[in-house]
Amino acid sequence: MEVPALGPDVPRRGNSISRAIGRLGLSLAGWRFEGSVPNEPKFVMIVAPHTSNWDFIVGVEALFSIGFRISFLAKHTLFVWPLGVFMRWLGGIAVERSVRRDRVADTIGAFDSAGRLILAVAPEGTRKPVSDWKTGFYHVAHGAHVPIVPVAFDYKKKIVRLYPPFWTTGDVDADIRHLKAQYAGVIARNPENFLV
Repeated sequence: MEVPALGPDVPRRGNSISRAIGRLGLSLAGWRFEGSVPNEPKFVMIVAPHTSNWDFIVGVEALFSIGFRISFLAKHTLFVWPLGVFMRWLGGIAVERSVRRDRVADTIGAFDSAGRLILAVAPEGTRKPVSDWKTGFYHVAHGAHVPIVPVAFDYKKKIVRLYPPFWTTGDVDADIRHLKAQYAGVIARNPENFLV
């Protein structure tokens, strides 16, 4: 399996064993990669479609295969014992949605203080069908002056596709339309739940 190489600025994790496990899992399921990981120390990675729990499995195998370090936000109920230990080890940050706070500002602050940081986000925000993406990821990228890297899981072609980095312009509606257009023709695990 051909796997995207990492440049010297990309945060890394794992070793040859974890990479071999990830590659074996993807290979056995028939998946392959297209595209490359930008040599950037900080970026927001948007991953879509998100219509099934299988997306998480494919994502973890891809993450292990390539060997880069990410952080991601997930609902706090996923962080109970013993799953919580694994989720935090993967880079998960528990978010209690019922607690109101300015998560965009908090996350921009995290980017500002970190030397290297990749934040992975599912822009749909749910596995259910939604016509509008959440825009928090956009405001984080724009406020932190970091690019957005779209990633698609195409279940029909069994491709994990990494698109070139996109720098925000400040025109939220136009930029979101541009990002969504990257996913035209991508087939989700549950296609009826992916609206672009």
